[in-house]
Amino acid sequence: MKVLVIGGDGYCGWATALHLSNEGYEVGILDNLIRRYWDSKLGVDTLTPIASIQQRIQRWKDLTGKTIDLFVGDITDYSFLSQSLREFEPTTIVHFGEQRSAPYSMIDREHAVFTQVNNVVGTLNILYAMKEDFPDCHLVKLGTMGEYGTPNIDIEEGYITIEHNGRKDTLPYPKQPGSFYHLSKVHDSHNIHFACKIWGLRATDLNQGVVYGVLTEETGMDEIFINRLDYDGVFGTALNRFCIQAAIGHPLTVYGKGGQTRGFLDIRDTVRCVEIAIANPADAGKFRVFNQFTELFSIGDLAMMVKKAGNSMGLDVEINHLENPRVELEEHYFNAKNTNLLDLGLQPHYLSDSLLDSLLNFATKYKDRVDEQQILPKVSWRRK
Repeated sequence: MKVLVIGGDGYCGWATALHLSNEGYEVGILDNLIRRYWDSKLGVDTLTPIASIQQRIQRWKDLTGKTIDLFVGDITDYSFLSQSLREFEPTTIVHFGEQRSAPYSMIDREHAVFTQVNNVVGTLNILYAMKEDFPDCHLVKLGTMGEYGTPNIDIEEGYITIEHNGRKDTLPYPKQPGSFYHLSKVHDSHNIHFACKIWGLRATDLNQGVVYGVLTEETGMDEIFINRLDYDGVFGTALNRFCIQAAIGHPLTVYGKGGQTRGFLDIRDTVRCVEIAIANPADAGKFRVFNQFTELFSIGDLAMMVKKAGNSMGLDVEINHLENPRVELEEHYFNAKNTNLLDLGLQPHYLSDSLLDSLLNFATKYKDRVDEQQILPKVSWRRK
């Protein structure tokens, strides 16, 4: 099996590429390396010092004997994408290659337009390249649970069966995205669904929750494989951000009341979910949706868990409720289904005290790299 990981230099992509290579897949990485440029543009840096993609891949070969092919370029450039696919000839394309931050997409018009053009056009190009040259290839696309929003009914996995005026149908689940980034993911889902229907392509949309953690079996094999860990107000996500704040003695930044409930998963489960999707491909013409998370937590509950874990380690951890920069419900019903991946064999790593201790120790190790000016949110959803 030949797997091309688009966005393989990023947080989820790098860990996934190494995991698949370690499991015996022939892996290629395609990335334009823009994630590193965004850090530079925003004046922030990952908590962890990450090596260049070329150094990482070379060290992987030295250590394991396994080669990972590298294609540096942009998937919005169709000629580059098409040429790279023809050279690598993938049986599966894993697509992480998008701008993945909601706050980044909400900075201003320029960032909103960039996010939607980059994400939607890039995915459309992949679909056309598959249609032209690789119609039997399986697309495993990273979606987001944020496509659904927070409806006052249970969230199904991609589709919902509705009875209306005496008639019944199974339809795509209604979407209520909360940012221009999340909207781009909804557009992707619609485009992929349409392409599967008209061209007979096969695709799996992994609607992923919030990922936490930094170490997988593979990224822990050598210091040079260390993954990025973002803590800033633009790219940092809840649990990772809280652990880093606790490590440096900064109050945990809970937005609003903290009742916002989301799906979460360990990065070790992210790589395993992708592997499961690859090993169990969708049928031709099928657009399949898996909700990719293992547990539901409110943001306030996560903050209390980090406070408790930090206190047990001798850290003085406080929680601050900030004015919410986002426009979202802060208390709501949230019950999402996630049985598809479990039925295919996922054995989750649930959030534990030992995992929190590990994250806090990891954050403490690199705490001198934290720029405290980057911690508080600077992007507002509201009209200024």
